[in-house]
Amino acid sequence: MDVSKEKAPTAQETFMQMAQAAGLRGRILVTIGLLILVRLGVHLPVPGIDRVAFSQNVQNSPLIGFLDLFSGGGLSALGIFALGILPYINASIIVQLLTAALPSLEDLQKNEGEAGRRKISQITRYVSLGWAILQSVGIAIWVSPFAQVPSPLFIPQTALALTAGSMFVMWISEVVTEGGIGNGASLLIFINIVSVLPRSLGQTFELAQSGDTQVVGRVIVLLLVFLVTIVGIVFVQEGTRRIPIISARRQVGRKVYRESRSYLPLRLNQGGVMPIIFASSVLIVPSFLAQSLNNPFLVQVANVLSPSGPAPWAYALFYLTLILFFSYFYASLIVNPVDMSQNLKKMGASIPGIRPGQKTSDYIEKVLNRLTFLGAIFLGLVAIVPTAVESAIGVQTFRGFGATSLLILVGVAIETAKQIQTYLISQRYEGMVK
Repeated sequence: MDVSKEKAPTAQETFMQMAQAAGLRGRILVTIGLLILVRLGVHLPVPGIDRVAFSQNVQNSPLIGFLDLFSGGGLSALGIFALGILPYINASIIVQLLTAALPSLEDLQKNEGEAGRRKISQITRYVSLGWAILQSVGIAIWVSPFAQVPSPLFIPQTALALTAGSMFVMWISEVVTEGGIGNGASLLIFINIVSVLPRSLGQTFELAQSGDTQVVGRVIVLLLVFLVTIVGIVFVQEGTRRIPIISARRQVGRKVYRESRSYLPLRLNQGGVMPIIFASSVLIVPSFLAQSLNNPFLVQVANVLSPSGPAPWAYALFYLTLILFFSYFYASLIVNPVDMSQNLKKMGASIPGIRPGQKTSDYIEKVLNRLTFLGAIFLGLVAIVPTAVESAIGVQTFRGFGATSLLILVGVAIETAKQIQTYLISQRYEGMVK
């Protein structure tokens, strides 16, 4: 098949080359097989638990509903892979925060190259194991009243099964990252979220088939809102501010190279989905504490900070404030204006009209702050608008599948598609060299 050598392949060319490229085909089959294996493990139950009583207890828990989003229903079903990839994600966030705070870890990441990155990955695995043990023991204690046969060994056996399942899922995610296509952890979350889609769509279509014209109109409005939200997410996820850069002229022997022009890309949404995940986690804490401690004050706080509570404006304002705070916090971890300024100075490059050094770092920081503010406002709108529309029109079939889910689905799909296209382009140039 003839394809253009100067530009990225089109969608049709991509699918044709995916079918023809043996290496890529093998990677895709490995990825699909491992993802199916994880989904099967989610439905393998932990033995010795009264399923009916446990399901009735967690049916309306907001915390379980939120965590189920990332485990594909494994936590409410209490399968062997109930924890899924959650301990690894938590450990990655902890190590990332420690890397910014501890000079030794920062030196490993920046100056030790591949060996340093491998050591940080090993540290992340150990933190994942500790976090998985902690969560597994907590879950085992929590479900111990539902044991079919009470026994002193119930808690250690259940904790061991959940920890082993979590470590196995972590290993699968690394195998997918190295031998498959895409980021393993992201794809596992992606497939878990997609697994709840058929049920939500089925309930929505059943509601639309009721024959009530008003209900059909509401369903159409809801689907249009989700479609517009997806388009907006794609637009903002791909949005970048390109800061122009000029490289100085240099002389090699008798040859003088002219100054070259390039640009420094700064993403509109630096933190991706992480700010909204952190904000959602903070909002769930009052509800969890109110259910656990049965404190009247905590119950009142949880009602106020609920989207269906007496003051939805307070919920929206607090949610937006949290998203704004975590957006700036996460952007400060990802992008360091001082390091960028020093790197530009080392390369002999500069921003037109801006002096190198402190002036450059101040300028990059000012642009980054503006971009982060716009990105945070977008995240807030995406988080609140779908939920507000659901409550306004009275269609609750997509409850739990909101902004966080859409952001993860769109982001992972875009990144995986880019990796496939990169792999195809590299294969094309290898063929040209041969």
